[in-house]
Amino acid sequence: MRPTWDIFCSVVDNYGDIGVTWRLARQLVAEHGLAVRLWVDDLSAYARLCPQADVAALRQHQQGVEVCWWGDDWQAVDPADVVIEAFACELPASYIAAMARRVQKPLWLNLEYLSAEEWVEGCHGLPSLQSNGLSKFFFFPGFTAGSGGLLRERDLLEQRRAFQADSGAREVFLRSIGVTPLPGARLISLFSYENAALASWLDVLAADIQANQLLVPEGRILQDLQTWLGCSALRAGDMQQRGQLHIQVLPFIQQDQYDRLLWSCDFNAVRGEDSFVRAQWAGRPLLWHIYQQADDIHLEKLDAFLAHYKAGLSADGQRALVELWHAWNTGQSVKESWSQLLQRGPEQQEHAEQWCLQRASQADLAEALVKFYLNWL
Repeated sequence: MRPTWDIFCSVVDNYGDIGVTWRLARQLVAEHGLAVRLWVDDLSAYARLCPQADVAALRQHQQGVEVCWWGDDWQAVDPADVVIEAFACELPASYIAAMARRVQKPLWLNLEYLSAEEWVEGCHGLPSLQSNGLSKFFFFPGFTAGSGGLLRERDLLEQRRAFQADSGAREVFLRSIGVTPLPGARLISLFSYENAALASWLDVLAADIQANQLLVPEGRILQDLQTWLGCSALRAGDMQQRGQLHIQVLPFIQQDQYDRLLWSCDFNAVRGEDSFVRAQWAGRPLLWHIYQQADDIHLEKLDAFLAHYKAGLSADGQRALVELWHAWNTGQSVKESWSQLLQRGPEQQEHAEQWCLQRASQADLAEALVKFYLNWL
């Protein structure tokens, strides 16, 4: 019999939690032949990523995954062989009790948020003994060999390279989402939280000697964009021009389409966790808007990643990168740091590709989870 896996996802904010767990569930089914149930407490958020989903269905099968509604009125089910609580969500008490009653106890994993901090390797894979006799293991995605790796489908980079080598495929895709590429323009994607630094970036893009085509999927940054433009509510399909800056609002697109959007662009501004990782697999220079936390703890996480990512760049390349990311994440002007980064453009592009290849030499997150289970048996 195939091992059964249960993944629990509580949608807290935005689409990062469900984005990661939905990708993971699909990969475990498609590449490892596992029977996976994905428990989601907000099917409307899930349906934004999977439009064919039925938001009223208690159970449904999508792309080989059994997607189940995780409601307040929990109905008893047999626990799976492997149980993943994503991002410290709390499992139903009766489900945990059922886990403890099993003769062959399940492997219980707490899938943590992504971090590049040094302590991650020391905590990855450690057990925590529970009062009911079960053990829960901490599983940390990460950027080093001592972590749980990053989500990456088996043929993702081959698909990306083929796509980027085919200018016709790029144009066909862009036109499929309503984008007509402007000749000679720098193509940029923007997916961000609200950001006080945005206006300074838009100013410098508008004053550039080169045309900039900015593609903005619907999301939280639109309010700041509207303020800068001085216009009313922006909607999918809207286009605006200020100087050398051409702005187009895109509809909320599915994950595979978003991957191709990242592959199509010369530069990607991303946020959170899921889009951040996918931008790295695009092999293009990027700008990360990390999720803000109390007491600026998020800036420590930002610096921890930069310590890894900047290695291999020249001193000037490192300085431009760090100053841009810091300004973007602290609401300061990015005018000077953006100009400095553009001066190091070829170096930043080569570095982004090398970083991608280095991370791809490590086991991906789904593979690491499966190996952890097999070693645990």
